[in-house]
Amino acid sequence: MKFTLSWLKTHLDTDAPLERITDTLTALGLEVEGVEDRGRELAAFRIAHVVSAEKHPNADKLRLCMVDAGTGALVQVVCGAPNARAGMKTVFAPPGTVIPVSGDTLKIGAIRGVESRGMMCSERELKLSDEHNGIIDLPADAPVGASFAEWRGLSDPVIEIALTPDRADCAGVRGIARDLAAAGLGTLKPLAPAPVPGRFPAPLRVSLDTPDCPQFAARVIRGVSNGPSPKWLQDQLVAVGLRPISALVDITNFFSLDQARPLHVFDAAKLRGNLSLRPTAAGDRFLALNGKDYTLPAGLIGIYDDSGLVSLAGVMGGESTGVTETTTDVVLEVALFDPVKIAEAGRALQVTSDARYRFERGVDPAGVAAAVEQATAMILDLCGGEAGETVMAGAEPAWQRRLSLRPARVAHLGGVDVPETEQVRILTALGFGVSRQDGVLACTAPSWRRDVEGEADLVEEVLRVHGFDHIPATPLPRDVGAPKPAVDARQRRTGLVRRQMAARGLLETVTWSFVAPEVAGLFGSVRPELTLLNPISADMAVMRPGLLATLLPAVARNAAKGFPDVGLFEVGAAFRDGSETGQDLVAAGVRAGAAVPRTWTGGSRAVDAFDAKADAIAALEAAGAPAANLQVTRDAAAWYHPGRSGVLRLGPTVLAQFGEVHPAILEALDITGPVVAFEVMLDAVPAAKKKPGTAKPLLVLSPFQPIQRDFAFAVAADVESDRLVKAAKGADKQLVSDVAVFDVYQGERIEAGRKSIALSVTLQPQDKTLTDTDIEAVAGKIVAAVMKATGATLRT
Repeated sequence: MKFTLSWLKTHLDTDAPLERITDTLTALGLEVEGVEDRGRELAAFRIAHVVSAEKHPNADKLRLCMVDAGTGALVQVVCGAPNARAGMKTVFAPPGTVIPVSGDTLKIGAIRGVESRGMMCSERELKLSDEHNGIIDLPADAPVGASFAEWRGLSDPVIEIALTPDRADCAGVRGIARDLAAAGLGTLKPLAPAPVPGRFPAPLRVSLDTPDCPQFAARVIRGVSNGPSPKWLQDQLVAVGLRPISALVDITNFFSLDQARPLHVFDAAKLRGNLSLRPTAAGDRFLALNGKDYTLPAGLIGIYDDSGLVSLAGVMGGESTGVTETTTDVVLEVALFDPVKIAEAGRALQVTSDARYRFERGVDPAGVAAAVEQATAMILDLCGGEAGETVMAGAEPAWQRRLSLRPARVAHLGGVDVPETEQVRILTALGFGVSRQDGVLACTAPSWRRDVEGEADLVEEVLRVHGFDHIPATPLPRDVGAPKPAVDARQRRTGLVRRQMAARGLLETVTWSFVAPEVAGLFGSVRPELTLLNPISADMAVMRPGLLATLLPAVARNAAKGFPDVGLFEVGAAFRDGSETGQDLVAAGVRAGAAVPRTWTGGSRAVDAFDAKADAIAALEAAGAPAANLQVTRDAAAWYHPGRSGVLRLGPTVLAQFGEVHPAILEALDITGPVVAFEVMLDAVPAAKKKPGTAKPLLVLSPFQPIQRDFAFAVAADVESDRLVKAAKGADKQLVSDVAVFDVYQGERIEAGRKSIALSVTLQPQDKTLTDTDIEAVAGKIVAAVMKATGATLRT
């Protein structure tokens, strides 16, 4: 909901500054979303007179203009606008002005060797429109030196508030003014229009053939002149984002925004016979004022004349009876409609309008007759003519509600002790009738407050006007002791693994937990109890024995659609048997083709088993497994390549397996390799054991420089390099911080049946700089430990 400050003051007598008004609106629950003060933004722009406009000495398309901006001296401006000419009035920006469209600060400059001390502006540069083919051309009577914003009516701040659906009364400026007056920011101005007598009998009748329209008023006004609306009305509508159309249409828009009262005017000459309101029939066609042709469903509220449907009630009028500049006789419509039916119509046709916005929230049911008189008076004032008698069909619905408020309930429910006299003042200012009866405030709700239905609503009204800021912040009571965590260790661990896999560039997938029997058989035997009794299809007949049974087919589907290089992962259940404990939580992932991160040092490459190993170790580290103690063995499952795979374990416990997918599996699933995969058994990861006072710091920095030493060992060909790494690490746990394999060699320079493994060992002293003697001692320990563990010999 948008409105200008001056518009607000037509209903509220106040001298409160803008900042206090906006703060109070938010405190009342009418949250201010923004304030646009164009007057402040355009304060530096002045109306100027172009005294002369000569050709630029160094450019054919530029003009050298002498401009009078009302400062007493002419200013030289270089201008390239095609309409720049002597004698015109325009908008001038002096140096130091911030141009709204760009945010640039205007400076004195030289254009083609000639100094320019300002700028003459287009509408786009001032964010008035998209027009930029020339500078603004003002009327001859525009006062030179005056503020352009004030002259144009742009100095009025525009306030935008967010409305909750229950505050239908504040969909009009008067309702907002009423709330501010109740909060003490001024006095609500009276609104009591004098009745406009009818000069002739009503020439049409209205029949109500639907219960969804309780009351409908129509009034014929003859001899109107439908020209442009006056400048003040156009300025109000433009400020809030509406386009002025004509005086009659602008009046209806004004009342919709001013009093949350949608109106409509028909061109009386285009109506055929009388008006009838009845449910629409399925297939009724309707050309709306927005130029779109709609086919209506049954059951909406339609306004018909003898020719057919002329308006969709409460949503939008029809083009066939719309007013134009040639209209001389109009029918003014003021009505009540069922909010649910209006919402149903708008949603069915996907039509959004200001009328629908207000009708579906509920307009004041007691204001139909008053609105007819106010709108008639405004039409006669702006368009002339004479009004006939009003035709009123139906009756005002029963809206009266009597409510009771126990004054003590305000403190009990809201925590604020508001004096009873203040409660009475607030409710009275909001339009409630209040009387005291036996210690209770007997209240009558006003017609425009459909949302107030009980004592708690009255308490809320008192509290919000008194000020929500006065409600003390009171913590909720809680039991002694820490509450139970909402997420257990298993769930937390699963989330950390998901995050780690995503950080490594894999995309999370959620696949079905059941697969085709032939696919399941590729990943181990399937027990009979894992066969579904009523499968979705034959391709989903058994529970998956492992997550690769569903991830690898996903790789095949991506490749078939042109995405061969994919990295996918999933965290889910793998099924061993039909018992309650027969399923395992597994984190599995696959990489296909060249699905590895590219770096600046080189292009893409094919995935290999070490990519899958890195993924598996990263997942285990995220799950809290002691990655430094892991052993690697070669006994991976049969669906992995026997020579390019491995198992990560802690003793006999298997934590993960990884490697290239077996070529036979790829062929069976119609996948072109290479494809690598990993499976991490999250349920097998041991829980972290923490003892009081044993927590280690996350980062330990040493002031001493680390030292690297290389060792080459000759071992039997079947000895795994991991055994050498672990032996070297265990030689001196205080000094050895890292061990890495950097070379493996088999060939003519080493005897048959043996191989050379080269290790790079990092020594990190903590308390002193190592001497040569210290280094030699540690090196001797490393050589001895490796030789004892593996039977290796040191190569020279």
